[in-house]
Amino acid sequence: MVDATESQPMHRVVIVGGGFGGLYTAKALGRAPVDVTLIDKRNFHLFQPLLYQVATGTLSPADISSPLRGILNSSKNTQVLMDEVTNLDTQKQTVTLKGEELAYDTLVVATGVSHHYFGNDHWKQTAPGLKTIEDALEMRRRIFMAFEAAEKESDLEKRRAWLTFVVVGGGPTGVELAGAIAELAFKTLKSDFRNIDTTEAQVLLLEGLDRILPPYPPELSAKAEASLTRLGVTVETSVLVTNIDGNIVTVKRDGQEEYIPAHTVLWAAGVKASAMGQVLAERTGATLDRVGRVMVEPDLSLATHPNIFIIGDLANFPHQGDRPLPGVAPVAMQEGEYVAKLIKQRLVGQTLAPFVYQDFGSLAVIGQNEAVVDLGFVRFDGLLAWFLWVFAHIYFLIEFDNKLIVLLQWGWNYFTRKRGARIITGEGLLNDESLYEAPLNDRAPVKV
Repeated sequence: MVDATESQPMHRVVIVGGGFGGLYTAKALGRAPVDVTLIDKRNFHLFQPLLYQVATGTLSPADISSPLRGILNSSKNTQVLMDEVTNLDTQKQTVTLKGEELAYDTLVVATGVSHHYFGNDHWKQTAPGLKTIEDALEMRRRIFMAFEAAEKESDLEKRRAWLTFVVVGGGPTGVELAGAIAELAFKTLKSDFRNIDTTEAQVLLLEGLDRILPPYPPELSAKAEASLTRLGVTVETSVLVTNIDGNIVTVKRDGQEEYIPAHTVLWAAGVKASAMGQVLAERTGATLDRVGRVMVEPDLSLATHPNIFIIGDLANFPHQGDRPLPGVAPVAMQEGEYVAKLIKQRLVGQTLAPFVYQDFGSLAVIGQNEAVVDLGFVRFDGLLAWFLWVFAHIYFLIEFDNKLIVLLQWGWNYFTRKRGARIITGEGLLNDESLYEAPLNDRAPVKV
């Protein structure tokens, strides 16, 4: 005979992805009467907004990474699995991992986005993007090896190509990268070499639209461009990259093709949804947008499966304003907390009003003492904007030790203008002679 007082099985919440959306969902469910499983391919949460600082030698990977188990160790109802979800079965309510299945009552998918080369995936080897620690380390390797190669190059034209850095894409990531590389070349490294003058470097920021930082108000875009120009960055707008072939970047401007000899090309021009978007479309009938993001309901669920939620960069939320919510960390954080609250409300037979994103403003840093801020009711740039950017990023770093280390590192860098993580790791260019021997060919370079 079954004891009527026997407790029912715990509601099973499976969260796929340990980024901002997934992590904030798990943290908000830490004391809820549910059984939480967080699944991620990595064992750490990555603070992506500062990834460009790893790529340019300001911070080390561990400074912006926090072990997921450590973050969630006080949540006794939560298990962390280092694995990858490859499929799901909505009838059985299971997700497929590598070698096993895991059952869920509520599924939260927050697997984010990856680089988008607009049909030119073969550019990936020449122009790396910036989404993972490995991406950042590869960028760092290429940036610092370019200076090393230039130091040994006696041919002026080839040296100029080594000292030309092309950043494709004028969004926040591209702006931050370009500004950081300019500070490296014109300030940090200017006394470190004997055969080259690093201040002769060219840092080109290419944007296809008519201004950089397109999501920002035009006046802040103009201020950001002026700040970049003062740093030494050449900003080129209304320019389309049509080909990247070895050390030649082909661009189209006013219908005319031009060629830029450059060994270091960095991609910050677009994103596409993770592969889970296509899996969800096939298994649930979910609608995808043109870059593969999943269209969600006002409560972030799928129309056909109210127990499946899509949050973070993978979600296309078109229910607020005249455009979908941007793929930024604050959106993912708030969505994660909302979904957690909705799950708890559903357990007691209640619901919530539709999700509404509270926009507290946008920030983009250009360089030391240079940033732009849009708080909605006020917009400004310069030193005050830079201090606000510093405070916001320290505040949102996940663990206290990361906050302290980054704050101390930034303070040291501020006064010394040195960067302590300027090390070259991985398979260096010294082992790839083809990069040294590659001809610049006879195509006319762009005049910059």
